[in-house]
Amino acid sequence: MNIKQAKQEIINTVQAYLTKDETGEYAIPVERQRPVLLIGPPGIGKTAIMEQVARECNINLVSYTITHHTRQSAIGLPFISKKNYDGNEMSVTEYTMSEIIASIYDQIEKSGIKEGILFLDEINCVSETLAPTMLQFLQYKTFGNHRVPDGFVIVTAGNPPEYNKSVRDFDIVTYDRVKRIYIEEDFSAWKEYAYKAQIHGAILSYLEIKKKNFYSIVSDLDGKRFVTARGWEDLSQVMKVYEQLHLPINYDFVVQYLQDDEIAQDFANYYELYNKYKNTYRIPEILEGEIPENTNAIKDAPFDEKLSLLGLLLDRLGQEFITYVRSKAAQEELLRQLGYLRSDLKDGRGRGTELLEQQISAYQAMTDHRKKAGLASREEQKVFAMTVHAMQECLTRMNAEGTGDAKADFMCAKTYFDAQENARQIQIKDTGRHLTNAFDFLCRVFGEGQELVIFLSELSAGYYSLQYVTECGNEAYYKYNRMLLLKDRGNELKEEVMQLLSL
Repeated sequence: MNIKQAKQEIINTVQAYLTKDETGEYAIPVERQRPVLLIGPPGIGKTAIMEQVARECNINLVSYTITHHTRQSAIGLPFISKKNYDGNEMSVTEYTMSEIIASIYDQIEKSGIKEGILFLDEINCVSETLAPTMLQFLQYKTFGNHRVPDGFVIVTAGNPPEYNKSVRDFDIVTYDRVKRIYIEEDFSAWKEYAYKAQIHGAILSYLEIKKKNFYSIVSDLDGKRFVTARGWEDLSQVMKVYEQLHLPINYDFVVQYLQDDEIAQDFANYYELYNKYKNTYRIPEILEGEIPENTNAIKDAPFDEKLSLLGLLLDRLGQEFITYVRSKAAQEELLRQLGYLRSDLKDGRGRGTELLEQQISAYQAMTDHRKKAGLASREEQKVFAMTVHAMQECLTRMNAEGTGDAKADFMCAKTYFDAQENARQIQIKDTGRHLTNAFDFLCRVFGEGQELVIFLSELSAGYYSLQYVTECGNEAYYKYNRMLLLKDRGNELKEEVMQLLSL
């Protein structure tokens, strides 16, 4: 299965394992909760999906690369203790708690959540001295004398032997005690994640043209040359900062992340073209409704160039869709906080400024707790920061304009909120107008060809774009989507008629 399917399967497993019966016990007994074993090539996103699953299920994640551990750190250090057997005091060897098990309890204390995932990477590459311990762990969920706490789902991951010379194959007895999932690289599945992760537009456009370069591991006389999903994502993050700092993005930079000379050079060349197209096509002007004079040149351009143009349009619109989703989440949270303020003012619990200061402190403490516990994604953290900033601005206005009267103080806060909401509604309308203008441009230049189909498909696949269209609507999107659906249905009917005539 691909990485998206594997993620859903892990979510299903977590939900099933953590379901309780009417007595409060786990519906599936702990001893029947098989550890999950993910087998797939390196850099495909196995660790990343574990973080996503933990956040989406609102549970802990304790993650370890098991090859970094010795037998002592995994099972604990030995010490001598005294025990009484048949009236005789004897010296016996016991073990301190495993570092891994101790980390689970530390995470429970930090987050206040008793359930979670224990994720052990490179499980099939352990050293010879640790191998028996890992087999015991997979079979009995213990490290030394200490058991993994109930409520923690065990997920492990490893690479197939062709990718790692250190791989040790498990025997049938071990495989018969795990839930084994094979994962294969799949650009289509990764692309869906990439939109949500805000991967750089140049990377998405390039991989749409050169899908075969998404994942590659080649062995030759000089060793291994490879490109992985992890490499593309890390490259994307650093590229954005390099662009902000106006630093050069060339082959020497790209090859540090895409460790295949040919693919690195090919992408570096494409990135130059991408920036050239950005300057040539003047995307902001197109979104404002200005149709370029050279429409014939655009229509006759090579297909790779057309895909790059679509990528530029989607990337620019994508930034607006992200702004919409973030500002909506922050505004909803601000509304919730102002609701608490109104209730406190109504109950006469203090002055508006004092109460809002207390709310800001409490909200920051909650968000800091979620960050430290690893329960908040980067996107959630940005929304938290936007909410705190809005609350602080609201407090500043209240300090400047408030009178201490409960009603007047709340009106100050409400006026600020209304101004924020008006600005947000203007941004929503601007985004809708830009999306409509993009459709008008594509239809005028390419008609109802494959370019329009690709543009619609990418909008429908994007996490932020689909959220915007679903919640705000867009007549142009609905119009062209219906048109293409009717066209597809018409083609299907023609095929059915031709099949009947050929009988």
